[in-house]
Amino acid sequence: MGSGGMGAQDGMGSGGFAMNPLRDPSNILSQRSVYFDFDSYTIKSQYRELVLAHAKYLRDNSNAKVLLQGNTDERGSREYNLALGQRRAESVKNAMLLSGARDHQIEAVSLGEEKPRATSRDESSWTENRRADILYQGEY
Repeated sequence: MGSGGMGAQDGMGSGGFAMNPLRDPSNILSQRSVYFDFDSYTIKSQYRELVLAHAKYLRDNSNAKVLLQGNTDERGSREYNLALGQRRAESVKNAMLLSGARDHQIEAVSLGEEKPRATSRDESSWTENRRADILYQGEY
């Protein structure tokens, strides 16, 4: 008897997020940024599981759509950074497609250096700005 009630409570997850894993801070899907090395658009091994989880979510939720925003740090010309940001977004998109997401679910765009998350001119800020952000429909 008692275990049936316990299972129902467990199914809710912390804070009742079971209905939306995208907003559950304990779920990998709440992580929305893939970070890159300087002048690179290769997905680092530590972010492959994150990209795979989002691809699986898209595969399992055919109405879900994402916008991938490629970002860069401020170093380099505006044109170069727009191109690099696009390659970063496309790199994440291609990995998601290979993992089962559908092309119509994903839009990849570049913001280049235009929307920095950190504004100091140091390595820590530059590292924070070299990323691709994953935004679900309704969040953009």
